[in-house]
Amino acid sequence: MSAATVDQAETADVRSSGSRPFSAFERMVAWRYLRSRRKEAFISVIAGFSFIGIMLGVATLIIVMAVMNGFRTELISRILGINGHMIVQPLDGPLDNYADLATKFSGVKGVTMAIPMIEGQTLASGPSGAGTGALVRGVRADDFTKMKAVSDHILSGDLVGFAAGSGVAIGSRMANQLGITAGGTITLVAPEGDVTPMGVNPRVKSYTVSAIFEIGMSEYDASIIFMPLEEAQLYFNAEGIAQSIELFVENPDMVDALRQPIEAAAGRQVLISDWRDRNKTFFSALQVERNVMFMILTLIVLVAALNIVSGLIMLVKDKGSDIAILRTMGASAGSVMRIFFMTGAAIGIVGTFAGVALGVVVCLNIESIRGFFSWISGTTIFNPELYFLSQLPADMNPGETISVVAMAIGLSFLATIFPAWRASRLDPVQALRYE
Repeated sequence: MSAATVDQAETADVRSSGSRPFSAFERMVAWRYLRSRRKEAFISVIAGFSFIGIMLGVATLIIVMAVMNGFRTELISRILGINGHMIVQPLDGPLDNYADLATKFSGVKGVTMAIPMIEGQTLASGPSGAGTGALVRGVRADDFTKMKAVSDHILSGDLVGFAAGSGVAIGSRMANQLGITAGGTITLVAPEGDVTPMGVNPRVKSYTVSAIFEIGMSEYDASIIFMPLEEAQLYFNAEGIAQSIELFVENPDMVDALRQPIEAAAGRQVLISDWRDRNKTFFSALQVERNVMFMILTLIVLVAALNIVSGLIMLVKDKGSDIAILRTMGASAGSVMRIFFMTGAAIGIVGTFAGVALGVVVCLNIESIRGFFSWISGTTIFNPELYFLSQLPADMNPGETISVVAMAIGLSFLATIFPAWRASRLDPVQALRYE
């Protein structure tokens, strides 16, 4: 076959490719432009940095969002595991019929548990003489057993003394701080004590620590003391009454639907608040921080996408003569545009999925990674005293991950449009004039 015949066949191939978008010919040319050659090394370096930038940006977004989701989920589960989803308090007098009301509330559909409770601030001290502020929560022994977030996490001791009404349960951090072990003695000082001719004296009483629990939330493990309800009534001068009834429900997000049935079951004037009201500021701050972090980290992906623009523009200028030859052989402007579009989009797509893979690997091993860097630096990363949790959580949300992938690929596609359009508008005559 003659050279002229070969040229005619190649020209026919190029022309036929113009009628088939994203044909094998266009994909072949786009792939060749992605491969590194000696004289195009600088362009390939830019493409490599674009790939790394998108990969790291996507991975960082996925990791940060997963950690913040895990942080929120863990906090909600631990806060709601020890605090009621709804709190009922009387408005028309003391809550002296708390036992009957708890039974009525437990019968409301959607309510899983109703716990009469007394709360009060106190100063706790141990054998070492150290003292710390504490919150005493008086609950019935049967109700305390039903609070699985606490009763299923007893580190030492048992609930026998608590059930007998003579022992208390304290958190592990408080026990360590005060130097108390199970079976030891804790001394509580209440600011509201006995009235004497000399005035009001603080009430001081010692209790046996029958159990030490660890919820995993440092604030609770360091500050809460559970006491039998009858003993708490005596200690806080509230014999025969409760301060509130805490309700645990099947679906914490649907507490509004239960307000009317609970008011009807109460049969008296009550004030009902829920977990969202008590933690509104905290969770609102978490949501704001999460949104701001998403916007800031999106800029990393945007910068990487802009690198694709600069790399493709330089590639178009370098391949000006190649584009002119393709055009003179019959390739359409759309075909040239698609070639460069695929070149840039390939960097974005591969970088995005590499970032997803990296993000998933890090999220699955986040606690091991935290421990490694803590060991390397010799410092405590993610200090439980500051962040309330004893370990770093990560909870990947499929919807958010898909959104991150779609955003990264969308930015990559947008970044390729202008350079690809410039390539398609290149005049073959001007490009070949000085060749």
